[in-house]
Amino acid sequence: MTLAIGPTAHGLPLRRAIAKTKLAGHTRGVARGKGFRGLVVSVGVLLALLATAWFIFDYWRDHRFDEEITRAAQQHGLSPFLVKAVVWRESRFNPYARGRKGEVGLMQVMPATVAEWAKSHDRGALEPQTLVLPAAGLEVGCWCLRRALDRWKGSADPVPFALAEYNAGRSNALRWAAGSQPRDAEHFRASITYPGTRQYVRAIENRYQYYKQRGRL
Repeated sequence: MTLAIGPTAHGLPLRRAIAKTKLAGHTRGVARGKGFRGLVVSVGVLLALLATAWFIFDYWRDHRFDEEITRAAQQHGLSPFLVKAVVWRESRFNPYARGRKGEVGLMQVMPATVAEWAKSHDRGALEPQTLVLPAAGLEVGCWCLRRALDRWKGSADPVPFALAEYNAGRSNALRWAAGSQPRDAEHFRASITYPGTRQYVRAIENRYQYYKQRGRL
């Protein structure tokens, strides 16, 4: 007599093999999923650490010369907020910054300005490398800014006039101010023919207002 062998006898090993294959595939899928999620978490943690490090560095850079800025500003009767705004625009708080025309230091002082400062103080000429010292660069820069503000004190708002002079020189500022009676600041800003100087004045004035509204350096 021949026995009928149904699928239970021969099919069981096959079904077990298929089940094992599916289980192995599922396990690998779960492992890949966990690996991907782990990668995402690691990247997220790294980005968070980088963001934190950048915040700390940016805060340190923005505030590391606050004492020197305040001291130099007070010595020359200037607003520390205005001086810091100039430093922010000129050098981004880098005392070793150098410009294409020989500007040096936190306030990017020109060699000719250094010579004028030395003459007015009966001092010998300063070496350019001296101006990378924050106190020295701020002293000459604040002296120059104070002089510019005094020249335009007849204006209702001497700041834009002084900033334009600080950036582009006395002769250009006088040319742009011609016809601005009684030296209207808004008309003067519109009369600046150098796009770089116009942007320079606007950027510093905006930063100056930002510091004043914040109420601290």
